[in-house]
Amino acid sequence: MARPHYLKDRARSLRRDATDAERALWQRLRNHQLAGAKFRRQVPVGHYIADFLCADARLIVEVDGGQHSDAADAARTAWLEAQGFRVIRFWNNDVLSNPEGVLMRIAEALNG
Repeated sequence: MARPHYLKDRARSLRRDATDAERALWQRLRNHQLAGAKFRRQVPVGHYIADFLCADARLIVEVDGGQHSDAADAARTAWLEAQGFRVIRFWNNDVLSNPEGVLMRIAEALNG
């Protein structure tokens, strides 16, 4: 099934306009650097766009700033989990202030 054109455009825009935290995390996830896992960034999944996706592990990593709403995130996470994905979330400031801790949690999720 083809993805709606607006999702492709939005994903491209999000890749181009990544936050500092997303850029920092991407530098550590790209090119199979973490546990040999292949991650992609800003990937359409259904009608959502996942910040980082490891398809082999069915793992989605979300990096959230203050603009996120708990209710919307809960609905999004529930839908993604119903599709068979595990979703883990980090705040921007966690990614920037504790990158090794974030990477450790992602590695644990990849192995679990």
